[in-house]
Amino acid sequence: MQRVRIVLSHTSHPGNIGAAARAMKTMGFSRLVLVNPKAFPDPQATAMAAGADDVLAAAEICSSLQEALSGTVLALALTARRRELATEPLWARAGAAEIAQSTATGEVALVFGNETSGLSNDELAQCGRWAMIPANPDCSSLNLAAAVQVMCYELRLAMQDSLPLPPPVAGAGAPATHEEVDGLLTHFEASAVASGFLDPERPGRLMLRLRRLFARSGLEKEEVSILRGLLASFRQPTGKRHAGLKKPNPP
Repeated sequence: MQRVRIVLSHTSHPGNIGAAARAMKTMGFSRLVLVNPKAFPDPQATAMAAGADDVLAAAEICSSLQEALSGTVLALALTARRRELATEPLWARAGAAEIAQSTATGEVALVFGNETSGLSNDELAQCGRWAMIPANPDCSSLNLAAAVQVMCYELRLAMQDSLPLPPPVAGAGAPATHEEVDGLLTHFEASAVASGFLDPERPGRLMLRLRRLFARSGLEKEEVSILRGLLASFRQPTGKRHAGLKKPNPP
């Protein structure tokens, strides 16, 4: 991820820079490069960053796209319209996959243009590949920060096999052991016999079907405890089970 640059060229509104920084950070990217921004640093950028101040503080400012792309092995430009002399376009997901693969060999860049006019033909020509977000053709121009969010998400998705999953919550979701499931089945059988639901002389396949049901469900320790507690409560005398309830007043 440290090999990925998010390049914003000639951004006119500082709030979009801050919002883009936040979009980057939520997806784990931190290298922001600005080409001739109209206003930066700016309080509006800081306000819209909302927790991504570190991304703004580390942002590089360049005087040209050529400078911003220096040292990269692949640059993917984002545009909402086709260009006559450009190479064949990719959809956003395919472009993100190509960028992700290229991080194995060097630095890469996602390039976004000005909010009003997008990237110029000259800027687009400096990028080896270009992509389009599959938006509604009747309203295909996304807000700059929204486009950054979409592409950073697609890039993270393309890299997900190499990303660690969050650690499990301590104690949550622990699977029940074979002995615990057997204990639950025994409890079910005893409760079914005691209630008259199961005739021990003619048990049929009830317990086998319950065993299959529990095997499919992948019971957790807490779930076994809940079910056994529920079964135990059914076998308590009615007076004890409702001891905490007030009796209604006589008419």
